[in-house]
Amino acid sequence: METPLQITVVTPTYNEAENLPKLAAALFALPLDLHLLVVDDNSPDGTGAIADRLAAEFPGRVQVLHRAGKLGFSSAYLEGFQAALDAGAEAIAQMDADFSHDPQVLPQMLEKLQSCDMVLGSRYTPGGSVDKRWSIWRKGLSAWGNFYARSILGLHLRDVTTGYRLWRRETMLGIPLDRIQSTGYIFLVEMAHLAHCLDYRIGEVPIYFADRRYGTSKMSLRIQLEAAVRVWKVRWATDDLRQNGRSARRTIA
Repeated sequence: METPLQITVVTPTYNEAENLPKLAAALFALPLDLHLLVVDDNSPDGTGAIADRLAAEFPGRVQVLHRAGKLGFSSAYLEGFQAALDAGAEAIAQMDADFSHDPQVLPQMLEKLQSCDMVLGSRYTPGGSVDKRWSIWRKGLSAWGNFYARSILGLHLRDVTTGYRLWRRETMLGIPLDRIQSTGYIFLVEMAHLAHCLDYRIGEVPIYFADRRYGTSKMSLRIQLEAAVRVWKVRWATDDLRQNGRSARRTIA
């Protein structure tokens, strides 16, 4: 059995003042070697200041990146990934701050990572599900968007749009992050597609995706429609990676 990896959870925030302290408490209660990296886009509700207080309360376990404003979902994660790698993270988790991603699933994802290069927290693999309060229309839209992206990109994964993920350090280093073009939530699809093109082993762990407990959702129909168009750009931009496979991985120094 492998030695447990040191995990850094990267969490972009914008107006998550109610959620962030609860998330930190839930994460640090887990029996894992775990750090939290908050990427805050100058939240008007004071989330950044709360993150700083958490960093003082948990020295060495919480890091905060303050950004000037809403600079984009993908750039928040890309900056967070680089900071986590620079700090020596052995595994990097992506997680929303609103408890739609249950921290209690992380140990199961880490166990799965022992035989994979990255792990998806999947709503659509057997055992996974979405919030029971969702309307039939919303459930259908979510399932269709996921099926649409999988079909266009030829992915044999059940949930390519999930935002709950766990990566090995070596996997993240091997992906050409400088090739990322997406600026919104399609970034999640693009990252999964890049890992697939490069022949990384991708596992899935079932999750229950709950609506956020506090605050307002940032997802909208406009964002989802925009993602539907942009998934074609992801396909066209990665023809060379699909052809070259494993040999197209970045060289790890």
